[in-house]
Amino acid sequence: MEKNDFIFGIRAVIEAVEAGRQIDKLLVKKDLHGPLAEELMALVREHRIVTQRVPVERLNRITRKNHQGVIAMVASVNYYTLEQLVPQFYEDGIEPFVVVLDGITDVRNFGAIARTADCCGVGAIVIAERGAASVNADAVKTSAGALMSLPVCRERSIAGAVRFLKDNGYQIVAATEKSDVLYTAGRYDGPVAVVMGAEDVGISPEVLALCDTPVAIPMFGRIGSLNVSVAAGVMMYEIVRQRLLADMGVE
Repeated sequence: MEKNDFIFGIRAVIEAVEAGRQIDKLLVKKDLHGPLAEELMALVREHRIVTQRVPVERLNRITRKNHQGVIAMVASVNYYTLEQLVPQFYEDGIEPFVVVLDGITDVRNFGAIARTADCCGVGAIVIAERGAASVNADAVKTSAGALMSLPVCRERSIAGAVRFLKDNGYQIVAATEKSDVLYTAGRYDGPVAVVMGAEDVGISPEVLALCDTPVAIPMFGRIGSLNVSVAAGVMMYEIVRQRLLADMGVE
């Protein structure tokens, strides 16, 4: 872990948050108490910073310096919310296209998806505050720098994010092996959000139930699934293909 990836010490973290630094996650010693700690936690709640109570041994593995029971993991990028970006997409006159990641935790898969998303003109990637890959140095490197410019929306829940997108006129497309509809059979005109699930469990049942268009990528070999970054690339480029044909007037 690089030195610039984290900030330690209660007062230092308070100052960083007040200065507007984006915090990916805050690690706090399990039994940390006191007035200054309470001031920090109030600030954390105000800014909705993801916090994890951990044993002091975990903090000591990150740094042996006087961390005072607090280490903040600094985000490599600025996070957004869908409420900030969705109106802007319409104002800019672009055909909205977002990718929603449900439970994807591998940073390299996340970075690879971001790289393809940037190439496809995706407006934003949506992740959850908890249980999702962090936008750290590995993710940024794997994305070939795409994550430095591609907006990442971090939402409290993916289900809530999907509901918000539906309420704003998005077609929610789910890539899932549970569908009998081929991914090329979907029509992806208008605002579209593509939902990709974790490789081991797929899209969560709650989120899948909210999706308008569940589609499947066909499999012909002995292995029953694609790497999620490859599957995401297949889905994104099908949307690009259809939109390019529509622009040319080809049905």
